[in-house]
This record gives sequence, C-alpha cells and structure tokens, in this order.
Amino acid sequence: MQNISVLGCGRWGSFIAWYLATKKGKTVCSWGPEGDYSYEVLKNTGKNEYVTLDARIDLTSDLSHALEHAEVVIISISSQGVRGFMQKILASADVSEKIFVLCMKGIEVETGERLSEILIEAGIAPERIAVWVGPGHIQDFTAGIPNCMVIDSHNTQLKKMLADDFKSDLIRFYYGNDIIGTEIGAAAKNVMGIAAGVLDGGGVSTLKGPLMSRGAREVARLIRALGGNELSAYGLAHLGDYETTLFSRHSHNRMYGEMLVKGQRFEKLAEGVMTAAAMKRLGEKYGVDLPITNAVYDVCFAKDAESCDWKSVCMGRIAQLFSRDTKFEF
Repeated sequence: MQNISVLGCGRWGSFIAWYLATKKGKTVCSWGPEGDYSYEVLKNTGKNEYVTLDARIDLTSDLSHALEHAEVVIISISSQGVRGFMQKILASADVSEKIFVLCMKGIEVETGERLSEILIEAGIAPERIAVWVGPGHIQDFTAGIPNCMVIDSHNTQLKKMLADDFKSDLIRFYYGNDIIGTEIGAAAKNVMGIAAGVLDGGGVSTLKGPLMSRGAREVARLIRALGGNELSAYGLAHLGDYETTLFSRHSHNRMYGEMLVKGQRFEKLAEGVMTAAAMKRLGEKYGVDLPITNAVYDVCFAKDAESCDWKSVCMGRIAQLFSRDTKFEF
C-alpha cells in the first residue's frame, strides 16, 4: 500500500500525512478544500504549527486527483461532516476498489450512527473500511515520544495488513477486536475529556480518578447495549486514550471543559460536545444509564449559556452526580 491520500489537512490529517511520508516512505497526497484555513496555511507556508510538509507530500485541493491517486483513502475531518463529505467523494471518482480508513472520533448526532456505518450506507463495502484510533497527541509524536494505537475493521485481514504496514518506532499498533466498541469508545473518550477539564477548571482535579473508573463503566454499558464487547471500554481506544486526554495540556476536549468552567470561549474544535448529544440520544434509545455523559451534555448545552455563572452550573451538576443513590460498583 504505497499510494495514500489523506483527506483533511487539519492538525491530525496533516500529522498523518507527515507520519506516513517521513516515517514510512509512502507517496502521500494531502487534500484540503480551497479556501479552508488549514489548507491555505500549508499551501502558503509549507507548514503549520505541528508539522512541515515533506517533499513526498503532494498538497492539493482537487478531490478527484486525491482519490484517483490513492490505494488507501484516509479521512480526517469533523465527524459530523462525514455523511455530506461521502456524497462529494462518490461524485468525484469511482472509489469502489479503494480502502477507507477513518481517523476521527465521533458519533453522528442526528442518527446515533458510528462513522463506519455512515460509509456503509454510502455504498462502501464493510470489508474495505477500517478505523485508526487511540492515544497520542501530535505535539508528542513530532517530538519523538511514542505511543500505542489501534486499527480495527470488520475485515481481520485488512486491519492486520494496515497495522503491520503502518507501524514504526513511533507508533505501536494493535489489532482491534471489536469495531463497535472501538468506535464508540474512541468517540466517548472526548466526552470524558470535557468532564476532566471541568474538574480541572473547578479545582477538583482529584476527582479525575473516579471519573476514569466510573466513566469507563458507563461507556462499557453503552457498548454492550449496542452489541459490542464491553471490555473494549478498557482498551486503548477508550480508557487508554481517555487517560492520555485527561492529563494532557494538548487535549482540545479537556481544554474546552476547563475554559467552560471559567466562562471562557474555546475557539477550536472539541468533538466531545456533539458526541455528548449523540451519546445522550443513544442512552435514551437503548435504556442505558449515562450519568456522566448527561452531565456533560447539560453543561455544554445550557440554555442560559450567555449569562450563567459557569462554575456554579458545573459544580452543581457534579453535586447532583454525588447525590445519586448508592449502588453496587459492578
């Protein structure tokens, strides 16, 4: 798999293009839409705040060119935009023989569907779809600090091939065991990341220990209700990534929660906001108790957002969690 196109050149997309070109020697096409801020920065300067474009990376805004170049199409855009983006892809080229790798973490709000399900509905064969998730921040990777990640798929041969092909001394890959749990767990960690930021901003960071434990149990219940293996909640896609997020100054979701408590606006993308809404809907649909998720949803979508005392709102919601009935831990 030598020819790869990475669709989306934000922080994660630009890192993946850099990683595959510099660490794996792949011929990489990096696509971004004309006029998009991330694309324009790379086009005008040859770099962004994370990486410098390698000479082997072909930067383009021509989607048809990017698709025709690729054996493997890696998508790294906002998770809520996947459905519409797939329509653009299908209108731009014949992709029936392409392999698609999803490198985002989210659940579609309107439907509660996992991102791989959206691709399947668009006509991509399940055996040609994989997801790449897990711990790690770009700032650490580019500084040479290694981490472990997961590639999962309905197709065992595909996930093994990709993981073996993409591994390096910078990223150790594992083969995923459960695509439902891998996708739900990866998306849910962003919700828990917001909760961790709320605890940091509220001055109660010691509660991040219970948050990790109870948050993982909550996500395990949801994974099981959706037909996955609840043990997936304790793997790299959720708990492993979750722990990295909870203590990282680089996490957008953790920072979103911290700034929320302080009444400050976070200007970058925090996928956990919309994922909280999607998970809340899934919890209601499948009758799964998601107290932490619901608390995150309540503070992210507070009706009096423009005028409220954010710290009081967030601390009040934490107090409500502590007032719940006593129950067996497992």
